[in-house]
Amino acid sequence: MLYEDKPFGEIKVNPQDKKRIAYFYDSDVGNYSYGSAHPMKPHRIRMAHSLIMNYGLYKSMEIYRAKPATRQEMTQFHTDEYVDFLARVTPDNLELFNKEQLKFNVGDDCPVFDGLFEYCSISGGGSMEGAARLNRGKCDVAINYAGGLHHAKKSEASGFCYVNDIVLGIIELLRYHPRVLYIDIDVHHGDGVEEAFYTTDRVMTVSFHKYGEFFPGTGELRDIGVGKGKYHSINVPLRDGIDDQTYKNLFEPVMKRVIDWYQPSAIVFQCGGDSLSGDRLGCFNLSMYGHANCINYIKSFGLPLMIVGGGGYTMRNVSRTWTYETGLLNQKILGPELPFNDYFEYYGPDYKLEVRPSNMHNANTPEYLNRIMTQIFTNLNNAKHAPSVQMNEVPRDILNFEDDVEEDGKEAIDTRGGSQKRRDEMTVPENEFFDHDEDAVKVKDKDIEMTDANPALSTSNSTSVTTSEPAFEQPTTTAAATTAATTAATSSTTPVASKMEESVKQESKGEPERTMTNTAPVTATEGEKAEVRVSTEGNMDIDP
Repeated sequence: MLYEDKPFGEIKVNPQDKKRIAYFYDSDVGNYSYGSAHPMKPHRIRMAHSLIMNYGLYKSMEIYRAKPATRQEMTQFHTDEYVDFLARVTPDNLELFNKEQLKFNVGDDCPVFDGLFEYCSISGGGSMEGAARLNRGKCDVAINYAGGLHHAKKSEASGFCYVNDIVLGIIELLRYHPRVLYIDIDVHHGDGVEEAFYTTDRVMTVSFHKYGEFFPGTGELRDIGVGKGKYHSINVPLRDGIDDQTYKNLFEPVMKRVIDWYQPSAIVFQCGGDSLSGDRLGCFNLSMYGHANCINYIKSFGLPLMIVGGGGYTMRNVSRTWTYETGLLNQKILGPELPFNDYFEYYGPDYKLEVRPSNMHNANTPEYLNRIMTQIFTNLNNAKHAPSVQMNEVPRDILNFEDDVEEDGKEAIDTRGGSQKRRDEMTVPENEFFDHDEDAVKVKDKDIEMTDANPALSTSNSTSVTTSEPAFEQPTTTAAATTAATTAATSSTTPVASKMEESVKQESKGEPERTMTNTAPVTATEGEKAEVRVSTEGNMDIDP
């Protein structure tokens, strides 16, 4: 029997194994609102950031505000028509785009709101720049909690996602890396990323998710890819109530076998928080520790790693978990007592860094999980060895990146300037700061003060951090980029394959590489806080 029911154990870190971490955050991301009744709250990213800063993790990370993704960068995956629609549509002119709303699946789940395109740009820019820094060896781990929007398709919004920052980041990684592994522990299937790379062996996707009468209704065990991508999509369909011990005993052996076989040179990890116990839209029973153990395990392989956010609709639990996981990435076990922060009252009544499991029934039996593991391992055994891709050296850009630090010191600017007018025009409904609509009545006298000195958080003791402005845009058509494009595009006999072919054509046209931040990160001192600007039905193909 492949599945072994072992105890969960203790999460451990190695303080001597320090990682260089680039953390991307844009405080504007918390100003956007899908609507007061919508479950997706970008404000959760701001809450997580406040906790991360007040735990002092800024001392061991480089903090950046990424350059927002441009239209041209978005069209490396998305269609020109779709990106143009996102850039033009607003709540005021929505009636002029009735046809496009239907075509691009914009509506109740994916509403049009003020600043929609800017919101997408922040998400996409963070993931693309994180990938660029990993490519150049400027960091070991890149973090973008504003990313992880894994449902967005080539020309369609889906599942609260408009622009697929993950696909954009992976395309950037493929310029330098022959093989990229994508891991998804969101409770929903990572269908957008899987579809984008379904026909290529350059990217392997692994998704652990709830399957059945649950959005998006995809992700069967037998969905394994087509053409060159056959056996390079792995789906782990799960039932309700999976707990820490069960998840660990499934996740670790599956991922070890995948990494040993595929030998990726970089990993992208989507850590959606809706797989946590008590999530408003989720149905799993993971504690904060069960969720964080997955990141801690993948980190132990020592490969270049990009962490992105994702789902998570009980905001206080998402922010706690992402904070704890940021600590693990910094080789630190954070204490249980929450430090005072801008949203301290929302963590009551216990004010602890903890997300506890419930007494929910675990419908995932050892026999069921053993059948899943058996099928996954059989598929890997049937597949060829990891693909070998001839990679040519990517030419250095005009500016020598060894001189980044010198240039950074000259061009560092205050990130709190530049977009004050746009922020001042935005308002966030009071109940955006709560997990439930009825919680709005609990609002006391806490207003977010959008002042010139500190527009994002009502904190007077703050330090400005780097703005990621590019030094130049130098188009480079490299052999590596061309190889990535031609390898990824395979058979056009299926709709998915044709989508992939279109998505990679952009690189072969000579798309410019994503330029890295050309300014140095701030070094925060003791006591300072760094302030920066982020279903269809289906049946399992195995018997219960």
